[in-house]
Amino acid sequence: MALRLGYRLQSNPLVAKLTTKYFLPLGTRQVGDDVVFFNFGYEEDPPLGLPLDPSDEANRYCIQLYHQTASQVDLTGKKVLEVSCGAGGGASYIVRNLGPASYTGLDLNPASIELCKEKHNLPGLDFVQGDAQNLPFPDETFDAVVNVEASHQYPDFPGFLKEVARVLRPGGHFLYTDSRRNPVVAEWESALAAAPLRKISERDIGQEAKRGLDANTRKSQEQIGRNAPAFVAGLTRYAVNFLDWDLRRGGGFTYRIYLFTKD
Repeated sequence: MALRLGYRLQSNPLVAKLTTKYFLPLGTRQVGDDVVFFNFGYEEDPPLGLPLDPSDEANRYCIQLYHQTASQVDLTGKKVLEVSCGAGGGASYIVRNLGPASYTGLDLNPASIELCKEKHNLPGLDFVQGDAQNLPFPDETFDAVVNVEASHQYPDFPGFLKEVARVLRPGGHFLYTDSRRNPVVAEWESALAAAPLRKISERDIGQEAKRGLDANTRKSQEQIGRNAPAFVAGLTRYAVNFLDWDLRRGGGFTYRIYLFTKD
């Protein structure tokens, strides 16, 4: 849901702040604890076929996006931060499958953090409420920072990148995926190029994200429709349907996975 709302929010910081304070906590509490991912998803052709536990199968496409992002480096034994962890499903998957020593999920939405703490009780996993543009951690705290489909909402994206570099240890990695509307891709690229991080790799996953979206949309609408009040479900269906159409126009978005390091 974050991406579906974010493009309208990022141009108006006041609207973004009010939405985060009021609408998102309401929506988070109403969609139910069976919804643990808000991202689009990822699928290849032929299908990726990532091996999953039966309990994760319902969230296959969202998990595959997290896996493609986080597995760009070996996280075994690493101290990891996820900025904008949402409902915590990605954090839970990474802790259970990719072997970090510790994993901290941070989100601005206090309702998300509350639900994450209730839903995802795993050794080495903790959740903290905080701002992506003012991370509440000392310098050089983490070996890796993960950010999935959230940065388009940040009013100060360059400021976020500076914070990522600040909390990363030398040699640490920034594992990142997001999209932008094509008219602002050049601005996005310029901010990434100016960041105090070195780019190791970049991959366009537009087609894979669209396949994941197609596979996820019907399931997400059914889940939200079962749990949310009519007005919340209606707003969500409108946002989903509008952006689905927008993506299918072709050429509307650029979606990428990046790997950066801090020298």
